[in-house]
Amino acid sequence: MTSTDDSDGQNLLGHVLLPVAHEEDALATARALEPYDPERVTALHVVEKGEGVPDKTPVEQSEELAAESYAAVRTVFPDADEHTAYARDVVGAIFDAADEVDASAVAYRSRGGNRLMQFLSGDISLKLVTNAPLPVIALPAAADED
Repeated sequence: MTSTDDSDGQNLLGHVLLPVAHEEDALATARALEPYDPERVTALHVVEKGEGVPDKTPVEQSEELAAESYAAVRTVFPDADEHTAYARDVVGAIFDAADEVDASAVAYRSRGGNRLMQFLSGDISLKLVTNAPLPVIALPAAADED
């Protein structure tokens, strides 16, 4: 598949921001993006902060999770950059990071879950595609993830 130019002349796959949650997710997401041959990839891990309440995980543990995720992405894209964001609003952090690294698009792989889990999480996929200030690419799930 070849990439197309968007309205400002920037190659859609010129610089893809790849949000990842953990090592297994990072590897699966990178593999899903690989066939599209992006020119540049920046892996993003968002550490969810509590803003007045305790964090979900200790910062050190979250940073270790991020490092493992980046290493997994680099098994597919050896030159991938990394970007760690700390925020309560995951979707907002993704778009802020895309702006900071000057990404041409965000590529993500839906993490699924039942309707209740999607409701409780605020359905990040829905927010990504409906609030996007730049192109968002939904990557296909692997055949064994049905």
